[in-house]
Amino acid sequence: MLKVHAIRTGCAPRRGRGFSMVEAMVALVVLAVGMLGIAGLFVMTLRAGGNAIYRMQAVNLAQDVADRIRANKTAVLAYQGSAANNNCEGPGSGNCTPALLAANDLAIWTAQIAVALPSGTGRIVVTPPAAAGQPATYSIFVNWLEQGQAANQTVLAQSYNLNMQT
Repeated sequence: MLKVHAIRTGCAPRRGRGFSMVEAMVALVVLAVGMLGIAGLFVMTLRAGGNAIYRMQAVNLAQDVADRIRANKTAVLAYQGSAANNNCEGPGSGNCTPALLAANDLAIWTAQIAVALPSGTGRIVVTPPAAAGQPATYSIFVNWLEQGQAANQTVLAQSYNLNMQT
């Protein structure tokens, strides 16, 4: 009988015994980079949501002063003047002229802008009617800084402009 001897060469296939330390570390690095990306996206989403709220506030504030102007149509150029808190609440409240009401409206409006918007300012430019019977044109500007902007970055300030005629 013939005997066959198996020759061992030392190259027998090794069985997998799980992950090595290097593979585990690579997996952790890939996971960490992915989590940082998700966190960055979340921060950008929060910032964009806050900026959208500021834009909505600016639109609402411009509409508010536009409604005040429509209610006080006779004080055309007074809305371009300076604001004054004179407790004037309308034509029926004693010695309240349309110009005094306009100054009071501007005082209330600028105070609301300062509270609602970061570094918020507002101004109104009035173009009087060219001829009798034509409407006056009002340009209402609301400016503010977005989140993450420094006060000296006025070039990047956000603005909302509303034009209307009465």
